Amino acid sequence: KGNSRLITTSPDDFLAVLSDYPSPDISPPIFRRGEKLRVISDEGGWWKAISLSTGRESYIPGICVARVYHGWLFEGLGREKAEELLQLPDTKVGSFMIRESETKKGFYSLSVRHRQVKHYRIFRLPNNWYYISPRLTFQCLEDLVNHYSEVADGLCCVLTTPCLTQSTPAPAARASSSPVTLRQKTFDWKRASRLQEDPEGAGNPLGVDESLFSYGLRESIASYLSLTGDDSSPFLKTLRELQFPKTSLSGSKRKSSLLSSPPYYED
Repeated sequence: KGNSRLITTSPDDFLAVLSDYPSPDISPPIFRRGEKLRVISDEGGWWKAISLSTGRESYIPGICVARVYHGWLFEGLGREKAEELLQLPDTKVGSFMIRESETKKGFYSLSVRHRQVKHYRIFRLPNNWYYISPRLTFQCLEDLVNHYSEVADGLCCVLTTPCLTQSTPAPAARASSSPVTLRQKTFDWKRASRLQEDPEGAGNPLGVDESLFSYGLRESIASYLSLTGDDSSPFLKTLRELQFPKTSLSGSKRKSSLLSSPPYYED
């Protein structure tokens, strides 16, 4: 196959097989759904790869795999395929992945196996912080994963292991990884009331209970409005007038001191 390109990847990066290849209707599969493959080279629409479980080496088309970074960030699969992988035999409760949202372009989803597979939308702020609940924001996706691996904090359960971890033995030592960098998307703050399921109260132009705003979220709103130069904006006026609760700062996550029930958005 022409235009071969060798690929250098992190120890935590791999290809996840989304469906048996070739199809059992054609011939016995070389790679089966849920197998983890180490990339050898990019063949232009095809991957040359080796199975981490069987050691078999072969080619597989790009449409049959998803690229996986950091062990849990899946690129190139939708909700249906995510559920299929998370429901494979021997998959533990709390197994998870992060993927691009199908229902909201530019956002991400956290998919978790519980009694059934649950999906939570991940929002990204203009200052590049992330959140599932606006009362708690994270500097990067890795920090978000680390937090919810320690405590459920409103999710269906604590995150236990990345999806497909059971497919191969865990590496002896995990290489440290830098914060994940993803494409920045424009967020329409003039429609910030969408963050609330049932926006009410004409006296609050933000349309959201201010006690649920984390430090990162308020900081991002204020920065955005300041850049627009619109001092008469009702949003900016509200931010100046509101008496926000003190926040507790801890490393790369910031959380409101008011621990009201967090509004999560299923995706």
